[in-house]
Amino acid sequence: MSQKKNRHPGTVAENRQARHDYHIEEVFEAGLVLTGSEIKSVRDGRVNLRGSFARVVNNEVILYDCHISPYEQSGVFFNHNPTRPRKLLLHRREISRLTGLVRQKGLTLVPLRVYFKGRLAKLELGVARGKKLYDKREDIAKREASRDIERAMKTRFSS
Repeated sequence: MSQKKNRHPGTVAENRQARHDYHIEEVFEAGLVLTGSEIKSVRDGRVNLRGSFARVVNNEVILYDCHISPYEQSGVFFNHNPTRPRKLLLHRREISRLTGLVRQKGLTLVPLRVYFKGRLAKLELGVARGKKLYDKREDIAKREASRDIERAMKTRFSS
């Protein structure tokens, strides 16, 4: 198991790049349909969400370009394709809501993190609007300003 420091307990993988590139407007929790070797790789923390996205196809939500590394202990014939499209499990009302948001407002479905809830693998799916370059620069400037303030407060109170 990887011993990374995550913000949420049970988190296996997080897509931090998505929060940098998009304004997240709404978040949904979805189940993941995985094969046996995939779930074992997810438990080992061998998931990469960078560059992945979801689409609504035939009233089903499908996750594309999510890389789950092949499980080393399973044989050649029982392993999975690392970037195969994976079905997401959502309620019918949630799928119709996502369809409306994506079609009318031009939003994107971006996976934010993979985590375990009990023994089930879940995916946090964000409805996102792309950031402009000046928005990204503004966020970086705010983050650096807060770091400078923290540093100044730390040095002032420590001496």
